[in-house]
Amino acid sequence: MNTQLKPKYTPQDFKSELEVKWCPGCGDHGILNSVQKAMPEVAEQMGYSHEEFTIVSGIGCSSRFPYYMKTYGFHGIHGRASAIATGVKVANPKLSVWQITGDGDALAIGGNHFIHAVRRNIDLNIILFNNEIYGLTKGQYSPTSKYGKITKTSPFGTIEEPFNPEQLVIGSRGTFFARSLDVELALTKDCLVEAAKHSGTSVVEVLQNCVIFNDKTHLAITDRAERADRTIVLKHGERMIFGKDKNKGLVLDGFELKVVTIGENGVKEDDILVHDAHENNSIVHTMLVNMAYPEYPVALGVIRAVKEGSYDKRLTEQIEEASKENKIKTMEELLNSGDTWEVE
Repeated sequence: MNTQLKPKYTPQDFKSELEVKWCPGCGDHGILNSVQKAMPEVAEQMGYSHEEFTIVSGIGCSSRFPYYMKTYGFHGIHGRASAIATGVKVANPKLSVWQITGDGDALAIGGNHFIHAVRRNIDLNIILFNNEIYGLTKGQYSPTSKYGKITKTSPFGTIEEPFNPEQLVIGSRGTFFARSLDVELALTKDCLVEAAKHSGTSVVEVLQNCVIFNDKTHLAITDRAERADRTIVLKHGERMIFGKDKNKGLVLDGFELKVVTIGENGVKEDDILVHDAHENNSIVHTMLVNMAYPEYPVALGVIRAVKEGSYDKRLTEQIEEASKENKIKTMEELLNSGDTWEVE
């Protein structure tokens, strides 16, 4: 990251001139808009130049993203975005590297790369588009498809329990996780800015709609009329209050979260839990990411953001330290070091 004075950018500076070829109504449009609005803020707050932003993707509808951003980009192969993004960041740690991936790309063929990128805590910003379906390949069920979902590859309904990406992140020792909705552009933008400020792997899951192959899969929580009662936007240091009338909240009832109404049964606002995204212990964070409608509101916003050394920073420090102590400075010295043999 370069801390010298930079020009003040606008979202237009990050919009490519290429035609956006997602289906009309696709949730990807909203995510693209949020990213383009987030980039100027990230540049200003973190001191990045325009040319220091890099977008890396795998395969899928979401992976067309690099073409629609006026930044450096790399359109990789299926499931390998994490591996490519890791290489980019390690080779050039000063870059702001953004990985664009879908639920199929990241959690199926790319699952192993994904969990190890998270485990290593490489300073990547991963945006996980979750529409619970394979869209580009025309509607096969994905690792996040709901149980019983009828698709091209599950004509009688899936018989698999879906992945919970948030559990996967926390189980992989993830240090940052946030969640948003494709229709919540401002919230998505804010989550992305916080992700960029985090040192280490940040994962922002965006629940996104595929109008062709899985339309309205998230409707229960995205419907404008019901959204306030069925979701909760978490903010570090603030009480976990939600609802149209801001009168519902979360408390701990033994080892479980419980939804209560302020003013009923003696419940006061001071009884509501305060969100601590920076707590290293992941127990409450795990409970929050597991909340599902209708029993609970779905948690949005930055759920977990804890400090831990990043892989790329540690590697850079290790290389610098090793270089100071190493007596070998040239390739010729390397080839002639250690045990050598002369063949006649």
